[in-house]
Amino acid sequence: MQKLTETIKKIIEPDSKLTAATQSRLDNLTKPLGSLGRLEELAKQIAGITGKENPELIKKVIFTLAADHGVTAEGVSAFPKEVTAQMVYNFLRGGAGINVLAKHVGAKVVVVDIGVAEDLKPDCNLVIRKIAYGTKNMAKGPAMSRDEAVKAICVGIEIFEEEYLHGVDIIGTGEMGIGNTTSASAITACFTGSAVDTVVGRGTGLDDSGLKNKIEVIKKSLSINKPDANDALDVLSKIGGFEIAGLAGIILAAAAKRTPVVIDGFISAAASLVAFKIAPKVKGYMIAAHNSVERGHKIILEHLGLKPLMDLDLRLGEGTGGALGIGLADASIKILTQMATFKSANVAEKKE
Repeated sequence: MQKLTETIKKIIEPDSKLTAATQSRLDNLTKPLGSLGRLEELAKQIAGITGKENPELIKKVIFTLAADHGVTAEGVSAFPKEVTAQMVYNFLRGGAGINVLAKHVGAKVVVVDIGVAEDLKPDCNLVIRKIAYGTKNMAKGPAMSRDEAVKAICVGIEIFEEEYLHGVDIIGTGEMGIGNTTSASAITACFTGSAVDTVVGRGTGLDDSGLKNKIEVIKKSLSINKPDANDALDVLSKIGGFEIAGLAGIILAAAAKRTPVVIDGFISAAASLVAFKIAPKVKGYMIAAHNSVERGHKIILEHLGLKPLMDLDLRLGEGTGGALGIGLADASIKILTQMATFKSANVAEKKE
């Protein structure tokens, strides 16, 4: 708990003065005012986050955390839980969507076993920080203990800090865990006060009867556990997942180090919601990459007041949307730092 407390204390608001100065600089570039839209907003936000007039996004890292969920015993997923481990091996072989898109934007993928339900083969590219062999079935009681929730958050903090030693300019969040949209939906309903029926989606592709069952399982989980929306750790421990907790820790740690965080899809958004409930100042460090097909994702973004950069009907997870968002962030900074001003280019400005 001390690690978490110390991290929270280090989180400060982004530099508003530098944000304003960056806007002035953007206004003097060789273009009509505001003509690069969200790219300008993004550059301004990143300058404020990093505290640098000329930030560079050279070292890009996507953290993909994997864990299993006991609630899969209730038939909430179209895929068996064994797929979690199988997909981790796919990540390590470089064959997944996240590998392709991370390579496309020049990002490193850090794959973490924080709670997969089996022992994975050691690999130099796999970080093994397993809290337990998956969470317990939240439809029958708490998914994890409060101590496990804190431990998982702290593992996320430590994983970020270890990577930070090698240099990190921007990060993306990603995950893998069969059943995790069930957990994310429960977290969303609890924290936002939204009706369960409005936040639950089809996840990996449930049919109508599967979706109905998933909704009932979530309602049952909330009824049995009665998570306290005013206590983030209570919510996380009762209806959360180890990968969600770990990502929340990574987000908190990144904010403490003034590093921009590109949030991927629904699961990552649920983790960002947990992080926000723990330390509200973290919001200024979040960049919402996209709005996914999962209905609960939009509800989280609206609750946090985050405007997604894209809407591409994505619903894969893994950090894929985060990778694309990092690409846009990189483009925004290059606009800020490489584009000429009217004066330097000897171009006449707009007539008054």
